[in-house]
Amino acid sequence: MKRYLSLSMVMIAIIGVQAQTIFTENFDVFPTTWTKTNQSEPVGISNWAQGGNTLFNGGFNGGSTSFTSVNFNSVAMGMSGTISNWLITPMVSLKNGDVIKFYSRVGANFSTIPDRLEVRISTQGNSSITPSTGSADLGSFTNLVLSINPNLQPSVYPTTWTEFTYTVAGLPSETDCKLAFRYYVTNGGSGGTNGNAVGIDALTINRTLSTDDFFQENFVAYPNPTSDILEIANNNNVIVNSIEVTDMNGRVVKQTSEMLDRMNISDLNNGVYFLKIVSIEGTGTTKIIKK
Repeated sequence: MKRYLSLSMVMIAIIGVQAQTIFTENFDVFPTTWTKTNQSEPVGISNWAQGGNTLFNGGFNGGSTSFTSVNFNSVAMGMSGTISNWLITPMVSLKNGDVIKFYSRVGANFSTIPDRLEVRISTQGNSSITPSTGSADLGSFTNLVLSINPNLQPSVYPTTWTEFTYTVAGLPSETDCKLAFRYYVTNGGSGGTNGNAVGIDALTINRTLSTDDFFQENFVAYPNPTSDILEIANNNNVIVNSIEVTDMNGRVVKQTSEMLDRMNISDLNNGVYFLKIVSIEGTGTTKIIKK
């Protein structure tokens, strides 16, 4: 029993996880590949735009304009109505476990005025339907995955840049999607009691990779099985810090602090080993067989 437990702990350590960024937008300039549409009723003049409003004190991780924002003028001036103002990403391929992360806040003045932001996903990729027929229209973005201040309570939406995350779930497999930010406020506008201004910055979508996935994306070890020489190809020329070969008990049997194109393992006993490559971009591990 003790031996089995030790082997289990070794296997857990070997598997590990990495994070790969598959999408990012820091709004240093307004992204021309995104779609914006104001479906508020009665419709006003405001739409999502490059930051610059001093109410936000600059972006989260950039200069004074490095964010995007929208405000209560989404509804016609002097009127009250429903704000439904959309900002939609280009197509991005998502799968369960991907982590969507962004920062948001409201403007510094009138922070007690209720504001709300929804995050919605369409699973129709480039065939996604953009809302076009008014404030109730969701197009194909029927999947609500996150709502900041869903009940439109005063003094709930943060007044400093705050991180929000959603972990993708419910997809049958990797799926082409689009992500939408919807500024959605009822009884909004300059004639209403709700809605001031919201901003978004530093959007990233990260994918968790096992060390085996990371290895396969960056390296190839062949022939496998081998009796003597193991060739190692660095497909993406990542900077390698070390290479280790460990046995099934986790003991290091070979080690080097540089990238090698080949490794001689003829002195090892026949059996199963793990080749571990540590790089500045992550760690990859794969199983090798000495015969």
